[in-house]
Amino acid sequence: MNHDTPGYRLFRYVTLTLLSVFVLAPLYVMLASSLKTLPDVQGEFTWFPSSPTFQSFVDIWHTVPLAHYFVNSLIVAVSATVLSVLVAVFASYALSRWTFPGSGSFKSAVLATQMFPGILFLLPLYLLFVYADQNLGTDLVGTRTGLVITYLTFSLPFAVWMLVGYFDTVPRDLDEAAKVDGAGPLRTLLQIIVPAATPGIVAVCIYAFMTAWGEVLFASVLTDEQSRTLAVGLQAYSTEANVYWNQVMAASLVVSVPVVAGFLLLQRFLITGFTAGAVK
Repeated sequence: MNHDTPGYRLFRYVTLTLLSVFVLAPLYVMLASSLKTLPDVQGEFTWFPSSPTFQSFVDIWHTVPLAHYFVNSLIVAVSATVLSVLVAVFASYALSRWTFPGSGSFKSAVLATQMFPGILFLLPLYLLFVYADQNLGTDLVGTRTGLVITYLTFSLPFAVWMLVGYFDTVPRDLDEAAKVDGAGPLRTLLQIIVPAATPGIVAVCIYAFMTAWGEVLFASVLTDEQSRTLAVGLQAYSTEANVYWNQVMAASLVVSVPVVAGFLLLQRFLITGFTAGAVK
């Protein structure tokens, strides 16, 4: 197909415009609703606030302990991201550079874990955490530690699979040159391979952080009031008497800021990392 024809350009512009409207319309409604008063939100739907106000952005911090939930989410997401990347870097380097008994089966098993829906792991993980509490004295249910372990089961297999593909694209000549200079495997990994694989590692970091930041199902089961995260805490704006829709929209915007800001700042690393990792 000739991409320079007027018909194709018109088709492209119309398609991109429709897709943009489809994506941006809900975001606009969220923003407009957050600027409305509660009676205005509960009344007849309008595209524009009749009396715009930022009061809902102030009230969200007092209606529920949003700052506490924010800290919980930040601790859980950062911890899960750091641990998954650390483990994935060492595991992926070993799988990429050495062949040992079971390495092929291990790679297949890591990829196979991504074929199952996450809800299948909810009950097994919960039972394992209860067993650990009853027999080992390790309290994991209702704690941030248990939630970090849970999110590792989601992000770690993908991180290992992706970084193996990325490390495979790094020339082995670099390993040989480092070995000639007297560097061991650990030094080679940290000083040569990791800097060369920075885009892939950053992409894994973003994926792991987003997975932990916005997850709802496991967080709603495995947390209590003290360890509750933002994704679950938003439900607290719904009470038996009322649903504070304007505050829900305002809080949703606040919750989205860290992920959106991080994605925009690291977008080029994300695209490069996913593209290079997909080659293998």
